[in-house]
Amino acid sequence: MATSRLSSVRLFCDTSLALTDKFRHILSLFPQDLVFAFSYGSGAFQQHGQKSTEGNVVDLILVVEDAETFHRLNLERNWKHYSSMKYLGPHTLATFQEKWGARVYFNTLVPYKHGLLKYGVVSSSAVIADLLDWEWMYISGRLHKPVMPLVLPDANHPIRSALKHNLQNAMHTALLLLPDTFQEEALYRTLAGLSYSGDFRMSFGEDRNKVQNIVQPQIERFRKLYAPFWSGLAAYAEFNSSTGRCEQDTSPAARIFHLNLLPKKIQQTIVHEWNRNGRWQDVEDVFRAAAHDTECPELVKEAVQKTVKASSWTQSLKGIPTAGFVKAIRYGFAKINKMWKSLKTREDS
Repeated sequence: MATSRLSSVRLFCDTSLALTDKFRHILSLFPQDLVFAFSYGSGAFQQHGQKSTEGNVVDLILVVEDAETFHRLNLERNWKHYSSMKYLGPHTLATFQEKWGARVYFNTLVPYKHGLLKYGVVSSSAVIADLLDWEWMYISGRLHKPVMPLVLPDANHPIRSALKHNLQNAMHTALLLLPDTFQEEALYRTLAGLSYSGDFRMSFGEDRNKVQNIVQPQIERFRKLYAPFWSGLAAYAEFNSSTGRCEQDTSPAARIFHLNLLPKKIQQTIVHEWNRNGRWQDVEDVFRAAAHDTECPELVKEAVQKTVKASSWTQSLKGIPTAGFVKAIRYGFAKINKMWKSLKTREDS
């Protein structure tokens, strides 16, 4: 299994690939022709209010070149990981993966010797589309936050440049949402919250403190992840690492700069929403007008919410047949339990 080196641009907070026995074992369960793989969430990094990652479900994303080939090989090795959809064969599984939702096929609550896994399979072409254009803002959203890389893409694979582009997309979006001065942690909360904005599960079934719990214990990881991009923003924003204070230009010229560098799906949604009254203005005219509008941050926020909302619904519905009805119910109850615990914690504090 190839584990190539990262380029000079830091795409992850930890690039050593000094994997623990647990994660080496997890990787050994799967076919070895993975393009890219990473773990995320509370099974990878300790979150606020947790003593450790032990006992948490390990969330994985496995990026493959050919979904049908992967499912064929994985069915041979891990038949029990799949719901009854496995009887339809690898071609149908791959078609279902590539045509619906956010183009990810999840196997949920999979037992292994250290606990439980949830892993999503996605093709490299779908990942690249999401990283560059935020087509579904699903995998791209997970990669706005620190992740634990398990298999790194080859140095010349287009995923490498797409990963960098995704973080740049997130910075431009976050700066449009933030005021002229703000603290470092506010930036990271905004970045981490992009992929949850508009997600219906945040209203029903997710920990209400999720974003804060992710950011608070990982300030240093977020800082390392986004540090390389400040130099490219020097004309419009600056970060004082000693005070944690960020300042930015919020003039129309600065806003146009950021708007022109937003991912394609967000740009298209902004233009569509702007032209809802029946008139038609092209992208240049819309962005010029939006940059002078005091509601510009709200326009960007709504565009992000609409993108996330659409994919979160379709991917969640897709998860019912891929997980199987019983597992889907178990997983849903576990999420609801987390939500109630977070609400109780908030009431008690």
